[in-house]
Amino acid sequence: MLGILIGIAAVILTAGLGLGSQQQVGAQISALGSNLLIVSPGSTTSTAGIRGGFGSASTLTTADAAALASKVAAPDIGAVAGVKTTSLSLTNGSTNWTTSVVGTSESWLTVRSRTLAGGRFITAADNADQAPVAVIGSSTATQLYGSTDAVGQTFTANGIEFTVVGVLATAGSDSTTNLDDQAIVPISTEANRLVGGTSKNSVSTIYIQAASAGQLSAADQEATSLLLQLHNISASSSADFTISSQEALLSTATSVSKTLTVLLTGIAALSLLVGGIGVMNIMLVSVSERTREIGLRKALGAPPGAIRRQFLVEATILGLAGGLLGAALGIAGAKVLPHFISTVLVVSPLAVGGSIAIAVAIGVIFGVYPAARAARLAPIDALRSE
Repeated sequence: MLGILIGIAAVILTAGLGLGSQQQVGAQISALGSNLLIVSPGSTTSTAGIRGGFGSASTLTTADAAALASKVAAPDIGAVAGVKTTSLSLTNGSTNWTTSVVGTSESWLTVRSRTLAGGRFITAADNADQAPVAVIGSSTATQLYGSTDAVGQTFTANGIEFTVVGVLATAGSDSTTNLDDQAIVPISTEANRLVGGTSKNSVSTIYIQAASAGQLSAADQEATSLLLQLHNISASSSADFTISSQEALLSTATSVSKTLTVLLTGIAALSLLVGGIGVMNIMLVSVSERTREIGLRKALGAPPGAIRRQFLVEATILGLAGGLLGAALGIAGAKVLPHFISTVLVVSPLAVGGSIAIAVAIGVIFGVYPAARAARLAPIDALRSE
């Protein structure tokens, strides 16, 4: 029973870790935005022939973002947000904090699937007026003001005083960035008052939200075709931009998590095999120790089937008891372990039910041989055994 108990608990906890990891990865990727396409600039080539990586060029502009938002040119695109990012030092009195200042439009909140903890988001009027307003993340607010209650506060960036009009709700981090440490400002304000220069109309990224999940592929094709046309490029192989989707990333991450879950569950299942062998050994010992009982029952008329059923039922009860106790231990572990580790454990009803069924099956399978051995004993041999 103890062997089966440990095996069942290990299987439930391992499956829970795998499912929890899949959910965490999915949530982190979904935090980037739903039905999301990310358009990045192409690469640069220096006079010496050295090629920079993707994103090193300034090939995307605010005009590209505006064109992609056209329902006539791209009907499958739901919303577009061009982003211009600069790292700047924000100052509040004697306190300063360096963070990413993100210039964007009013659609950014929808495209990136973010919400506000307080205040409002930037508006089209803010962009039209190049207003010095900002919406900041919760981490940024804490660093500058000591709390997230920052609406109405001010800070200075590049000599310009900004008023905080909103605070973003906490979103955690993706694989590279703290999503709660940034300041969102109107893109016109960043381009003309913070950055300036010849590249002030360029954007570092364009986020595209498809009208629905089913229209993501169509939105990808429309964005590619429109950008190629705007950039006067005839062949897609010569495109000076790249478009990536979250679907491929999510699919890959989920596939890796599933593979690891299967591997770890297989390792945990070995302990079930050990438990099954233990059941068989115990039942064989039981047959040996109860030889006289078996002989007496057969002498009184018990058929071999009755003896066989007796030992099969005992083995099955051992498996069922071990399975139920193991399931209880596994569920309890899934509730307690998250308090000590950073990974969430998800208890799968399928894993619990399947584990108990496997435990019963182990009892039956590994009880067949001892039961058959007991049923084959001759009454006279069993009665005279010492």
